[in-house]
Amino acid sequence: MLLQKNDVVLFQGDSITDCGRNRDNLYDLGVGYPLVISSLLYSKLADLNLKFINKGISGNRVYDLRNRWQQDCLDLKPTVVSILIGINDTWRRYDSNVESPIKDFTECYRSLLTDVKEKLGARIIIMEPFLIPNAPEKKVWREDLDPRIQAVRELAIEFDATFVPLDGPFTAAYIKNKGNYLSGDGVHPSYAGHGLIAREWCKAVGVTL
Repeated sequence: MLLQKNDVVLFQGDSITDCGRNRDNLYDLGVGYPLVISSLLYSKLADLNLKFINKGISGNRVYDLRNRWQQDCLDLKPTVVSILIGINDTWRRYDSNVESPIKDFTECYRSLLTDVKEKLGARIIIMEPFLIPNAPEKKVWREDLDPRIQAVRELAIEFDATFVPLDGPFTAAYIKNKGNYLSGDGVHPSYAGHGLIAREWCKAVGVTL
């Protein structure tokens, strides 16, 4: 199992991670998958004395993480860093004509992971960005998102990170439960969607629920 006694687990990302957290309270986890994961593991792994921190910020792209990485990651000294980023790097291309070239995205993401390895020696969990296929108008996003997903997978290999697949599991779940069961807009998960993320995360780190 990836998790160890007294681990401090940091969740980083965009609105999917943020999910309404109170930014004045370091240990407020919002109402999304970080809360689901922590609740399950506080109960199941009480002897490990785990701590969880959520520093996701709505709207963030990978470059925003870079700008706040010292304060919102390195200074917190987590022993496990979990990152879910990338969908806004795609989204901004289509709603604001702001591109995030795959090469630039990858280099920026790589710099974050290098800091985690070299400055913290922390274990890394990389979560795959995803798009739930219930919003037909977003289908065109695949031309931008699919190469980004591949880049994230390759970074997970490069840094020997624990990888959490999400794009495939969400598609499989959507085939069973179509409509808005998992998400209203294809990006932001429902409670069921956050439950799916939590399940895949726990599975990836070696926790049997």
